[in-house]
Amino acid sequence: MISVAAELSATLGRAFAAEGLAAHFGQVTLSDRPDLCQFQCNGALAAAKAAKANPRDIAGRIAARLKEDARFSRIEIAGPGFINMDLTDAALAGFLEDRGEAPPNGKTALIDFGGYNIAKPLHVGHLRSSIIGDCLQRLYRANGWRVISDVHVGDWGLQMGQLISEIGLREIAPIYFDAAFDGPYPEVSPVTMEDLEEIYPAASAACKTDPARLELARRATVDLQDGRPGYRALWQHFVDVSQVGLSRETQSLGVSFNYWRGESSVHDLVAPMLEDLKARGFADISEGALVMPVAEDGDKKPMPPLMLVKSEGGLLYGTTDLATIIERVRDFDPDLILYVVDQRQHLHFEQVFRAARKAELTGKAVLEHAGFGTMNGPDGKPFKTRAGGVMKLYDLIAMATVQANSRLAEQGLGGDYAAEEKAEIARQVGLAAIKFADLSNHRITDYIFDLERFSKFEGKTGPYLQYAAVRIQSILRKAEAEGHDVGIPAIHSPEERALALQLLSQADVMIAAEAKRAPNILCDYAFELARKFSRFYGEHHIMSETDLALRGQRLGTCARTLAVLREILALLGIEVPERM
Repeated sequence: MISVAAELSATLGRAFAAEGLAAHFGQVTLSDRPDLCQFQCNGALAAAKAAKANPRDIAGRIAARLKEDARFSRIEIAGPGFINMDLTDAALAGFLEDRGEAPPNGKTALIDFGGYNIAKPLHVGHLRSSIIGDCLQRLYRANGWRVISDVHVGDWGLQMGQLISEIGLREIAPIYFDAAFDGPYPEVSPVTMEDLEEIYPAASAACKTDPARLELARRATVDLQDGRPGYRALWQHFVDVSQVGLSRETQSLGVSFNYWRGESSVHDLVAPMLEDLKARGFADISEGALVMPVAEDGDKKPMPPLMLVKSEGGLLYGTTDLATIIERVRDFDPDLILYVVDQRQHLHFEQVFRAARKAELTGKAVLEHAGFGTMNGPDGKPFKTRAGGVMKLYDLIAMATVQANSRLAEQGLGGDYAAEEKAEIARQVGLAAIKFADLSNHRITDYIFDLERFSKFEGKTGPYLQYAAVRIQSILRKAEAEGHDVGIPAIHSPEERALALQLLSQADVMIAAEAKRAPNILCDYAFELARKFSRFYGEHHIMSETDLALRGQRLGTCARTLAVLREILALLGIEVPERM
């Protein structure tokens, strides 16, 4: 997938170099005023400042060189020295033929998203991290990165002690609490995921109201982390049954991870890390707690220290997050570690990142928090069930599937399909409604989740884009059935030219979405692509075109549009049904 802007930047870079100026002044971008030109370069202004020359004079010299290139149909100097450019239709069509994947860039990105917890089902609070993180991992891979994704499971804190102690009190599995038993422990878990979903809330509630019960949970946590065999065996059952359940739910969302590592995976790194931080003078005792100052010169507001160990000896998330950085740098040597976590955690990550940089724990990795806002209900508050509880992710998907079924019936789509196919299409449409609704908003913003609006087949929605792709598939299937050839795209009209320029901006849009960690850029692109195709389709005969060569070219344009639309939707985690 070629970036036309990058190709033209190289051309203009050579022109600037031929004039004795730095090649980087030749940077070309898509025009932000397509009514004036297709591409633009503003480098003459910066070059003039560096050379102490007149920018219009430099722009004129560059333009004179470009006019020798037959690919350009128009070169114009505007304002103080902007270079506006149009390509010939033949040049644009030539670029359309040049397909391919982005080559490996030699960089590794580790993307931390999901943040699920053992013994807890997924709920709508996990939605944004899951689908934004998944979109970013798909995008980074498509742009040539080696990507490692890790859900970073919460599996090692007080909640584990709460579960263990509750199971002990209920006498569900006495063998795990028998200090005299030396194993082996049963291979089959004494509790299911459904059991854990009931046991954990009960244990947590009891600990909040009963200090003695809380102390029992704390002791169980310490014993677990100190390696008590029965507790470790019971904990492993928690992890195993939870991962099966959580994997099933993430698969229903179309999300996957390379690793399901948790806080427990860095337990053995914590003690050496703390000793090292103390030995090098980075961590000190303050009011009985071990803390690491992270304030820096230039801070405009107070920056509290990162607490590593509580006064009573308990560890905190910041402690395991620091150890996790050490583990990731050791195991993967990443260039970037990206945390896709609620924006409300920004202060925490700023403290952790500062501590890691200060102690030189990061290797070559850049640490970055890609925060996101909240998904809200019509009342503007975090989305909940009608009863006011937290909605499970499974229930949200089911609700969207029901709504999708209604929308398909309203549109008269799939009425005569087999029940199994109709159910699969409804599932795909329901997920598209959920994902596009979320990803089309900038990740930092809060948004109102309105399933009725997001599931429509009109407007800027996931189902609309799916239907646009299905319609093109239908055209191409009909063409194949009638024996029509799919040719090479060509440009004969303003609608074809506008569509071609949109298609050719794919690579630049993907680069911009990566740079800003912004899936909404992909959503905007896909919607505009569908709109431009609709205009092209409305203005031109395709199947009814009697000129065989022209029909083949337009079918080629359809095929190229479908390929790009499917690629972008795949980056968003949206499937395209075979038919509707």
